[in-house]
Parts: sequence; C-alpha cells; structure tokens
Amino acid sequence: MRNRKNVDDIYKQNLEETIISYLSRVKNLELRQAMDIYYHSRLAEEIEQGTYGIENMDYKYLVQDLIENESELFDELG
Repeated sequence: MRNRKNVDDIYKQNLEETIISYLSRVKNLELRQAMDIYYHSRLAEEIEQGTYGIENMDYKYLVQDLIENESELFDELG
C-alpha cells in the first residue's frame, strides 16, 4: 500500500510539472508566473485531493480548463 501511495505522489508531481511547463508555453509566461498561477488555482487543489479522478485527465485539457474557468488568475498579468 505504501508503494502505491509513493507512485501516486510521483505521478501527481510529474503531472503538476507538466501542467506548469505547458501553461508557461501556451500563455507565454515565465515558469515562476505559471507556477504561481497553478498553485493558486482550484485545479491544483483538485489534483492534490484526487477530486473526480481529475489527475487522470490529459494535461493539455487541464491547462485549457484552467485558462477558461479560472481566468481571474491571469488578470494581474495585464
């Protein structure tokens, strides 16, 4: 059981890194900005909690969803 938790944690960490990197490219942001946006999002919380199995969805879809449904996170960018 412990190994399964470790694998899940590593998978989520890799997913988060991929989401941040892709968000940075798509929105032409510095990695630090993309990281800040991601970690202040509901998406980050849902992935951490495993809400609705969201962590199993494609990272490109998740980034698009973040951009569309949490647009307020991008307001400070100008």
